[in-house]
Amino acid sequence: MIEELKEKLKITWNDEDNNLIRSIEAGKEYLNGVAGTSLDFETSSFNKELLFEYCRYAYNNAMEYFEENFQRQLVQLQIQNVVLNKEADK
Repeated sequence: MIEELKEKLKITWNDEDNNLIRSIEAGKEYLNGVAGTSLDFETSSFNKELLFEYCRYAYNNAMEYFEENFQRQLVQLQIQNVVLNKEADK
């Protein structure tokens, strides 16, 4: 996943890999908390893209704008997971 993130961020060097890995892990934890469940970031393009946007904001020291700019997607993430959980309970 780190190589995909580096490609998205146009990073061709390896010096920041540890910081990017920490951002990925922090983003997963944050988005799992928002969704209220453990998300699949490997096969869900929506989840992965939202994670990469989180990492992009973290990389550019702009985290204070992430929730504001992605509020619609974060609500969509919550709704999708409520629906999935209800379907799994049937």
